[in-house]
Amino acid sequence: MYSQRLEVGRLVQDVRKIVNRFYYSSIIFVDSSRFVTKMFNLILFGPPGSGKGTQSERLIEKYGLIHLSTGNLLREEIINQTQLGLEAKSYMEKGQLVPDEVVIGMIRSALRSNPEAKGFLFDGFPRTVAQSEALDGLLGENNTEISAVLALDVTEEQLVERLLNRGKTSGRSDDTNESIIRARITEYENKTAAVAKYYEAFDKVVRIQGEGSIDRIFDSLCKEIDLRKVA
Repeated sequence: MYSQRLEVGRLVQDVRKIVNRFYYSSIIFVDSSRFVTKMFNLILFGPPGSGKGTQSERLIEKYGLIHLSTGNLLREEIINQTQLGLEAKSYMEKGQLVPDEVVIGMIRSALRSNPEAKGFLFDGFPRTVAQSEALDGLLGENNTEISAVLALDVTEEQLVERLLNRGKTSGRSDDTNESIIRARITEYENKTAAVAKYYEAFDKVVRIQGEGSIDRIFDSLCKEIDLRKVA
């Protein structure tokens, strides 16, 4: 009789251990997956006139990504008078660039505000290797990473032609002066070259032919995204 009670007692203890193990592991799972590990994060590069804005909108809609534009983040933080926004405003009022750590702080805030996001599309960031490293570190803290860097390739002559045509209706003075347009393209290439090289080391850069119909370019972008989402 005593031995039977002992066996029952041991059985109850074993069951409790199993239940506790399952319970606590489920807590750890939920906590560690606060930021979805299968999140798809995309950087889309494209020079002025490449159609990046149009393609960004379509990608965001199709894949349910959250658009993270550093320009928009800055404006929102300043309007909401957050600590980061006030700090950024102080630099901007002095005509100084907003430090990387402030921008990274804003991105961190956006990530924390969207823990269930399917992914993010980064626009206008990163622009330097230091920013790329900081972004990777931040994403790593949240159990995710940059999934792909898609770069729209368009010839300079095609870009100039597109922007001059856009300038006829856009009302932007920098879309009507060819020398300014070429300077903008050169600046873009100089800024993004180092970032592209950084991510190429991780085999994440894919160059997409950015000439042709909007639908064809979009299909090419989606093909590359789908390949990486499956992988």
